[in-house]
Amino acid sequence: MSGYLIIYSSTDGHTKIICEKIRSISKNRNYIKIVSLSEARDLNLQIYEHVIIGASIRYGKHNKNLYKFISSNKEILEKKRSAFFSVNVVARKPEKNTPETNPYMQKFLKISNWKPDKLGVFAGKVDYPKYNFIDKLLIQLIMFITKGPTDTSKSYDFTDWTKVEDFSKEIDQITL
Repeated sequence: MSGYLIIYSSTDGHTKIICEKIRSISKNRNYIKIVSLSEARDLNLQIYEHVIIGASIRYGKHNKNLYKFISSNKEILEKKRSAFFSVNVVARKPEKNTPETNPYMQKFLKISNWKPDKLGVFAGKVDYPKYNFIDKLLIQLIMFITKGPTDTSKSYDFTDWTKVEDFSKEIDQITL
């Protein structure tokens, strides 16, 4: 068996950056392969001891293909050492930044019916300059309603990188 497989589902690339940070911190970094969700469909998950999945939220939802992937591979995933983390801007709020308090994590666990060994929630990034006109307006409206930043000339990285580091170290400790 191989080491770790990290699968990411990202809309704007920030979840992939978090995955790369997890790998860079891990004592097992040389045994970690990072792939996109679409690339993971063609892999044999059986050969990996650990499977970590990270997924972002856009407009209140994880990618529908994430649920299809988990459903198709649930039996294999449940036999692996596993972790899942959600990346969402709601997690910038202290009262919504844990697996127990984050509404998107709770929704994910209910819909997927998968129980990873380790869960994580990380605040994401709002990168207004990269967004198209419609996304910029919609995200600005969401930020206004939730009392977040609305200056569309700037990017806002809410990620607590120390929390990402701690998560990576905890993943290194997962055993069956």
